[in-house]
Amino acid sequence: MHTHPHHDHALHALTGDKGYVRAVRKILVLILGLNWLVAILKLVFGYLINSTSMVADGYHSFADGASNIVGLLGMRIAGQPMDEDHPYGHKKYETLASLIIAFLLFLVCLNLIHSGWERLRTKSAPEVNVWGFLVLGVTMLVNTGVMLYESRRGRALGSDILVADAMHTRADLLTSFSVAIAFIGVKLGFPILDPLVAMVIAVFIAFSGFEILKGSSAVLCDTAAIDRRAIERLVMAIPEVRKCHRIRTRGRHDDIFIDLHVLLDDTMQLVQAHDLTVKIEDMIKKEFCGVSDVVVHVEPLSSETHHDD
Repeated sequence: MHTHPHHDHALHALTGDKGYVRAVRKILVLILGLNWLVAILKLVFGYLINSTSMVADGYHSFADGASNIVGLLGMRIAGQPMDEDHPYGHKKYETLASLIIAFLLFLVCLNLIHSGWERLRTKSAPEVNVWGFLVLGVTMLVNTGVMLYESRRGRALGSDILVADAMHTRADLLTSFSVAIAFIGVKLGFPILDPLVAMVIAVFIAFSGFEILKGSSAVLCDTAAIDRRAIERLVMAIPEVRKCHRIRTRGRHDDIFIDLHVLLDDTMQLVQAHDLTVKIEDMIKKEFCGVSDVVVHVEPLSSETHHDD
């Protein structure tokens, strides 16, 4: 039996799309508050100890908060039902919002590289004290909890926006870790570690942005969502189906659209053919999680000579 780790199908069945949107929105509001609490702590103490790296880290946390707002706006649009202008629904708006988060990550990456270069050029070093380490430790604990919770809930709900935002929070955690290493370097007499480590972390942040960009672009560009051969094997297991071809899939992992052609005996009656297509649709939806719609095109077996795969 082909299974998936996502539980979004069960969740949608229990709560419906509105329940799904409410669940994701509630998580984003909670994370928004925590992100901005962390940002304020970093900025206040960063200015107090004259640490440019901690101040930069604080602004990075504010970028996390901005991504939460983008997520909330994206969810508001994505949660709207199908209408005449959007017959396939609005869920791709959530994927579009995750692209904006990737863009924010790239901006943070450029900012870190710029600030690191400036620190190298001016040879400035932060005034490290115990308060700096204490604030970093507290904010890193909060960020770790946020990242694990948001990532777990994102996978459980099948939400692109929560998974993407968890990756953004991971980038924030890595940035804080780089600041801690820089602080230790300053204490040991190696202030150059401060800008160098920041630049290395910028590369990791850029990689996170690229991963989000890659996944979101695949959805928006209608990359195949399910292996065509897996669907063909399932359909061909039905005795009445003589051939299955022209299989196409697209969409998000929780909102997949499939269409395919099946060849049946010429003598099969229309009612029988219809019942068979319903059976195929039900089998596919049962076998593959996240399938929203299946369109089965019926062709007579005699037409095979007129078509090429």
